[in-house]
Formats: sequence, structure tokens, C-alpha cells
Amino acid sequence: MKKIGIISDTHGTFDATLRNFLKDVDEIWHAGDIGSLVLADEIARFKPLRAVCGNCDGGITRRVYPEFLSFDCEGVGVLMTHIGGYPRRYDPRAVRQIQMQHPRLFISGHSHILKVMNDPVYDLLHINPGAAGCFGFHQVRTAVRLVFENGTMRDLEVGEWPRG
Repeated sequence: MKKIGIISDTHGTFDATLRNFLKDVDEIWHAGDIGSLVLADEIARFKPLRAVCGNCDGGITRRVYPEFLSFDCEGVGVLMTHIGGYPRRYDPRAVRQIQMQHPRLFISGHSHILKVMNDPVYDLLHINPGAAGCFGFHQVRTAVRLVFENGTMRDLEVGEWPRG
């Protein structure tokens, strides 16, 4: 069993609010727009980190973190990117990766809008954790926790906080 924290669009913010929400997870998955390699290293010191680069991440961050990341967690195939869209409105690059990888979970960020949707076309769960940081148009900061065990996903939780 693994408890995972899913975040995106921190844009340089990893404060006590996020640390408290993520304190009991085994790993943190970041769907891009981290803010800096320094912040990525800070998150990785807090918990093991899997991440992709976002459109606002600079050159060094882009060299360390890929545009797409595909992996298995407890028997669940996962595909993560920053600009991915959502069911029936995926970015064309995301569609190609989904069709090649056949993930059961597709994670993307970028929109700053929390979405959790089943996709019956590709038989997957899509999660956009919204924006965990303070930069952007959103009024509410969000993040997600999810448990993976024996090929299943369960106990999805959403954290919401005022942007402040």
C-alpha cells in the first residue's frame, strides 16, 4: 500500500499548509510548474518526489524533469504531464501518450482547476490536482491524496485552502 500526494502548479510555494496535508504520504507526485529546481529539491527532501516540468519551469528544471512520466504504482499504470487537458479535450501530445501507454491514471496540471473525472473512452481516471501554490488566477489552493493498493486506487481526498 502507498499513500500518494498529488500536487501541481506550486510556482515556488511549498509552505506549512502543504507540508501538513502531505506529511503522511509515502511519495509526492508533482504535475509541473514547480517553480525552481531548488523547490523541487526541497520537496524531495520532505518526501520522495516524482515530477514533470511545466511550461513555466526554467531550463535546468526541464533538463531534470521530463515532459511526460510513465510508471507503475502498486499495479496501477500512471501517466503524468503538465499540459494534458481532460477527458474529451486532451492535448494531442497527451492523447498520443495515453494511446501508447494505456494508463489507468492520467495526471495533469496547468489549468489551476481541480478536476477528478472518469474517462470511459480510454478507461482511466483523470486527476488535475489544481494549483497548490499562490501564483495565478485561482482563489482556492488544492491538492489531492490517494491510496494505491493491489492494483486499485481508493480513499481519494482533496485539500482546499484559501489562496491568501
